[in-house]
Amino acid sequence: MRVWIDITAAAHVLVFRPLVKLLRERGADVEITAREYGQTRELLALHDLEAELVGHHAGRSALAKAEQMASRLRALRRFAKGRRFDVALAHGSHELTLTARSLGVPSATTFDYEWARVQHQLGCRAATRVVVPEAIPPERLLQYGARPPKLLRYPGLKEEYYLADFEPDPGAPEALGISRDRLLVVLRPPPDVSLYHRHANPLFPRLLEELGRREDVAAVVLPRTEEQREHVRGLALPSVVLPEHAVEAQSLIAVADLVVSAGGTINREAVALGVPVYTTFGGRLGGVDEALIREGRLVPLTDASAIDLRRRDETARERSRRDPAVLLDLLLSAVRKAGTDPAGVSPSG
Repeated sequence: MRVWIDITAAAHVLVFRPLVKLLRERGADVEITAREYGQTRELLALHDLEAELVGHHAGRSALAKAEQMASRLRALRRFAKGRRFDVALAHGSHELTLTARSLGVPSATTFDYEWARVQHQLGCRAATRVVVPEAIPPERLLQYGARPPKLLRYPGLKEEYYLADFEPDPGAPEALGISRDRLLVVLRPPPDVSLYHRHANPLFPRLLEELGRREDVAAVVLPRTEEQREHVRGLALPSVVLPEHAVEAQSLIAVADLVVSAGGTINREAVALGVPVYTTFGGRLGGVDEALIREGRLVPLTDASAIDLRRRDETARERSRRDPAVLLDLLLSAVRKAGTDPAGVSPSG
């Protein structure tokens, strides 16, 4: 089997790492394309994944995004044409599913945030399979043309699957010069270049300012972009630790006393690893975060002074692991569906 995987963000490297391993163990020939964005290139190298870089993130401008998408679609088609792929897999890459459909290649996409409407209107309709967590109410996906049998759902969090074989490096803080007599807080800024996060959230900057001046805290900030990195560096906060290169964030999270993120993936990694976590996300909550908040596994933060900062009780940690083969087989079911539907997807999407 020849498999094409497209990666459009750094977090997707982690999602596909165990799936690529499983595919190759099963004898599949796997090729990867990746969009230049944030620390994607560094994380691919960190996890020994070779990829052909195709396109880059276009920033905040809707016009620039449209122009870059058109350019990337052409480049992906040139890449894939003639390679005779059996299936194409992505995490939210509408460019992959659109390209695959134009070439008659069955495709599967997965995601765990349902309100990225533009992305999903394109990606879900073009895909052969759409695979999402059970926590997302299926009626929310009807607007994207995703319904059974195209729509498949899996239990738990995607992070529980890709972190199943993960064992943290206990020396990760020391590698950054952090003494363990300080409280370790891992922070992730808002996804401020994403279409679904247009309104600035002042909470995260206030929290960063407060934690960054506490002598008993080591506040590790994991920026998404170089622009964010330069902004945080310019604040010159004495207790902020700003890694200069891509790091294994999961090891830092696993040994942290607390995680605070305005995004989603790191929050859910903390949940999967049994670490206390606050969300400062300012956009519309998705079904996964709604469920985690109801269960008390994710705490929404609305006031920087309300944070409960204390040494984590290691004995209270409950870690969740799930078999990544379950997720892989759901994605690969696109091949079986395409076998009964020559177009791979119905015209109605």
